[in-house]
Amino acid sequence: MVKTITIRDDVYRKLIAAKSGNESFSDLLERLVEGVVDPVGLLRSLRGWVELTSIEKKEVLNSIRRRRGFKRRF
Repeated sequence: MVKTITIRDDVYRKLIAAKSGNESFSDLLERLVEGVVDPVGLLRSLRGWVELTSIEKKEVLNSIRRRRGFKRRF
C-alpha cells in the first residue's frame, strides 16, 4: 500500500541529506525507525524536524505515559 505524506521543504532537504546512495525514502524511514525501543529517545532525536502544537505535544506525551503504565509530571 502506498501512502502520501506532506512535509515541509526544510524537512525534505534534511531527509535527502540523510539518505545513503540509492536509498528510497521508504528505505530511509524504515532504517530510521527500525528497532526503535525508546520512542522518547526517537522523539528527542527528531526534535526540530516536526513542529507540534501544544495540544499535539500534550497528546503525544499522554500517549507515551499511558504506554509506560505510569504518569509523571513534566
